Amino acid sequence: MTMIEGSVVSVAGPVVKAGGMVGAKMYDIAMVGEDKLIGEIIRLAGDNCVIQVYEETTGVKPGDRVLCTEKPLSVELGPGLIGNIYDGVQRPLEALRTHAGDFVRRGVSVDSLDRKRKWRFIPTAKEGDVLAEGQQLGKVQESKIVEHIVLVPIGVSGKLEELAPEGEYRIEEAIATIGGSKVAMLRTWPVRRPRPIQRKLDPTVPLVTGQRIFDTFFPIAKGGTAAIPGGFGTGKTVSQHQLAKWSDADIVVYVGCGERGNEMAEVLKDFPRLEDPRHKVPLMERTILIANTSNMPVAAREASVYTGITLAEYYRDMGYGVALMADSTSRWAEAMREISSRLEEMPGERGFPAYLGARLAEFYERAGRAITLSGKEGSISIVGAVSPGGGDFSEPVTQNTLRITKCFWALDSNLAQRRHFPAINWLTSYSLYVDQLADWYSKRVGDWVGMRSRSLQLLQREKELQEIVQLVGPDALPENERLLLECTRIIREDFLQQFAYDEVDTYCPLEKQMGMLRLVLAFYDRAMDAVHRGVGVDRIREMKVRAELARMKLIPSDKFEAESRRIERMMQDEFGRVMEGVAT
Repeated sequence: MTMIEGSVVSVAGPVVKAGGMVGAKMYDIAMVGEDKLIGEIIRLAGDNCVIQVYEETTGVKPGDRVLCTEKPLSVELGPGLIGNIYDGVQRPLEALRTHAGDFVRRGVSVDSLDRKRKWRFIPTAKEGDVLAEGQQLGKVQESKIVEHIVLVPIGVSGKLEELAPEGEYRIEEAIATIGGSKVAMLRTWPVRRPRPIQRKLDPTVPLVTGQRIFDTFFPIAKGGTAAIPGGFGTGKTVSQHQLAKWSDADIVVYVGCGERGNEMAEVLKDFPRLEDPRHKVPLMERTILIANTSNMPVAAREASVYTGITLAEYYRDMGYGVALMADSTSRWAEAMREISSRLEEMPGERGFPAYLGARLAEFYERAGRAITLSGKEGSISIVGAVSPGGGDFSEPVTQNTLRITKCFWALDSNLAQRRHFPAINWLTSYSLYVDQLADWYSKRVGDWVGMRSRSLQLLQREKELQEIVQLVGPDALPENERLLLECTRIIREDFLQQFAYDEVDTYCPLEKQMGMLRLVLAFYDRAMDAVHRGVGVDRIREMKVRAELARMKLIPSDKFEAESRRIERMMQDEFGRVMEGVAT
């Protein structure tokens, strides 16, 4: 294969300028220097081009050879993705370790998917069928719980002239001939180009996460977008770990973009051990990890985000619901800022490039719930962590993200300092999916809209009363307002607080969430009635049912229905005795 050949003119960190590149195109992949370092053309000017290199450029000098492949940055798609761990440009880290040792060396190239492994292909189409792009050819059992649907490649259509019988095949072997084109299970796709769909659907189905603050108060829809901004130590990464572990998505793509190595190591250590609550198998059986840690080349951070969303689109096209966790988009933006400065582009606010908002929008807009080319329904839900310096939500990455996403889960450093986790501030967070999800919730768990609205109103009133308390003290408040403070404390500490490392409380089914909130609000109503009849708040605080409400979160889900009935009877009896005492 002939390649366009040029030479290095200058080097500035990950940015290399090359000359003599006649015929090169934007976003073509180039190989720089003796080690053939992978890079991407990001600017053209006559015969010269600027290459963003995804590896360390130490030792590259003017005059070194540059080869242009005339192909854009692409990922390999096919069986074998699930359970794998890749770097930002889809190099499998385990295969790299086997090939080159524990440290990733420059210029090392390894196939993203195993060419030697055989997969049992089961045909589902028939010879003579007329197939369009994106329709189903057959299937492969990729993991214990993921059935890999082999689709007709994009750009291929026509009569199915040949189809391989059921059997074991390597991903490069032809399994079909369609309209004269040989088709294998392996195919590639440019990461910057969204994969086509038939049409998008409204976000009317929630992504159930098992986390009470998200599911009950600020839900995200399947195919939706959410941002988790917060300062250092507020729990962004742990929150995303929880969402990746327990959300009811079929596939999880976790992108560690510029995060610390020990955080990614925790993911790699925990996921193979953790059990999927629905399928009772390790979470890695439905997970793809992309690790581009902070000590890896900065330029590869941008590629890691596009690699992740392209893999997510591939499984969406099979009809799966995919959850993509990007941790964090701030590190991605910082990489863009560094590259932009080396390109000598005009800086925007705080030095970020002027196109920051456009790049973020391009990424988040690839989310959505859709009808795929095969006619199936699939979705991609994106949750992006944002790490504003000093917890300043007015900085450009946070503000641009808020303009795009429809869920805002604001982490609060004050809550984190009080050891309240998840440290989501219920007064500043919001979800724009509430109205669209109301019908789904009402059919399955009853009056979710009413209970949610009422709880948030109580918490808002608590905030107002706390400002008064700071001025005059709690004893100056009337009994009904003191009671409100006590009941909102139950909502905050016994409902919204959730222990990620507790065996029971780490995951809370939706039915249990609604049952817990229903009991808390019932307690408030009964207590308020008692206060109006002369019962003191101190007497209500001492009731035994108060302790039972605090322990609700630790009741196993399969026992909660029976226990909730017991707590309700206990509440009724105890308030009955209290009221009798007042009457006498």
